[in-house]
Amino acid sequence: MPGAGKLEATFPYGMPCSRFWNILEGVKTTARGPVESEEFVARSAAIRRVVVLADRVAQTDAPVLLTGESGSGKEKIARHIHFRSNRSRGPFIPVNCGALPENLLESELFGHVKGAFTGADRDHKGLFEAAAGGTLLLDEVGEIPPAVQVKLLRVLQDRQVRPVGSAESRPVNVRVIAATNRDLEAMVSHRVFRKDLYYRLNVIRIEMPPLRARREDILPLAQGFVRRACSTYHCGPCSLSAQALDRLLTYQWPGNVRELEHAMERAVVLAEGKPKIEEIDLPPELLGRGGPTEADEALLPLAEVERLHILSVLQRCGENRRETARVLGIATNTLWRKLREYGVINQGDEPPAARKP
Repeated sequence: MPGAGKLEATFPYGMPCSRFWNILEGVKTTARGPVESEEFVARSAAIRRVVVLADRVAQTDAPVLLTGESGSGKEKIARHIHFRSNRSRGPFIPVNCGALPENLLESELFGHVKGAFTGADRDHKGLFEAAAGGTLLLDEVGEIPPAVQVKLLRVLQDRQVRPVGSAESRPVNVRVIAATNRDLEAMVSHRVFRKDLYYRLNVIRIEMPPLRARREDILPLAQGFVRRACSTYHCGPCSLSAQALDRLLTYQWPGNVRELEHAMERAVVLAEGKPKIEEIDLPPELLGRGGPTEADEALLPLAEVERLHILSVLQRCGENRRETARVLGIATNTLWRKLREYGVINQGDEPPAARKP
């Protein structure tokens, strides 16, 4: 129509729809190059896509649903979103919804007034109010009881919270991120999780890949955990032996990044200040298999096949690097560079050619 102004539909969280969808479309073309920060390591393509999407949705106040296996880093990515958003100066408050019984969870989330129940001798501000101006992470959201689900839905819809025992609602200004390792869609179909709440939380869904699907990240993650543990326990810097690296790369990591972190802490403690963490220092479950199965090898990227082969030859040569280079048919400096990349050699060490006689 001549003279008519341009109409632009607006997303409920303060952003034009066109820009919101452009943000999501940009994920397809932006996941390039490794990403590393204090929060996590992202060298694999799988986790880089997650980081790019997280960076983009951080620009909005849209609810985010983080899904994935336990220990895969859902809280890490929630913190990443918070600290890259306009709410970064506000609080980031995580709450484990599965750790509290129904009556305590309701009071913890929404607050209560004095006299609301036995023992309520004073007013209590809930986490929705405590997180004002920031982000509230509802971890294990699939564990929320049905009665609390109804009240949570009302808070998300109205952006108001009514403390237990109060007749008045209070406005809240908070971004909500939910996380779960449960299949919420199946729970909806079995009528144990409200469909309307699921759709309210599932505005942006980010699936965290398991560690076994991001093999390129295992070694840099392990090295970071080793450095942190060495700092915590005041022991000298130590690296991982070729045999230990091989075990890390071939293990399936059912506990994901959390299991890797605990395994490296254990290894540092048992290494007792030795310059290298050996295979014997690793948890017993990592020693249960000698190497990758044929199915595992068929799925490995070429760079990882090369890495496994180099480490295997190094082990068979008794960690003699000159003999390993000869067997592999590569220059000693090339082998040195690759071993430093794998974490077998410390970054500060010089190759043999650079050493003074």
